[in-house]
Amino acid sequence: MIRRNPRGDLPQVHASAFVDPTAILCGRVVVHENVFIGPYAVIRADEVDEDGHMEPIVIGAHSNIQDGVVIHSKSGAAVTIGERTSIAHRAIVHGPCTVGDGVFIGFNSVLFNCTVARGCVVRHNAVLDDCHLPPDFYVPSTERIGAKTDLSTIPKVTARASEFSEDVARTNNRLVEGYKRIQNEF
Repeated sequence: MIRRNPRGDLPQVHASAFVDPTAILCGRVVVHENVFIGPYAVIRADEVDEDGHMEPIVIGAHSNIQDGVVIHSKSGAAVTIGERTSIAHRAIVHGPCTVGDGVFIGFNSVLFNCTVARGCVVRHNAVLDDCHLPPDFYVPSTERIGAKTDLSTIPKVTARASEFSEDVARTNNRLVEGYKRIQNEF
């Protein structure tokens, strides 16, 4: 469902993107080309700052927002999801937040007030809060990364983890094509 926020902003969705009919996109949301937005995802840009301003939630080209993902932002802060990035099932991305190109965010992970630079892999059930994760870092499942985390203890992405991330992105890009082809059948 595509709907306006109380301020009147309407999502902008590129014609080549696929948004599942059960997903909700509300407000100042920009979805670029060949993006897959899965069932029951919620992307909601409806809060404003104290001056009534709101930055957009932007989903970069060739990215995928999987089933049950929630993307929202506090007080109109920006959320940017890079290109060829995967946000896996039931993850929460709460702005302010920037997720770079070629990133994988695993199932049930939570991101708040953080930057995840290009090429990072954040595995399942991880929490990133009030931090900056430099490029190509690997966050193991259930890890908690915060402002005081010593990043020297966090490993770099392996070739295997990078290949997994790229495979997830490719798989979801094929889903865009398939669902676009049959979208008027249901």
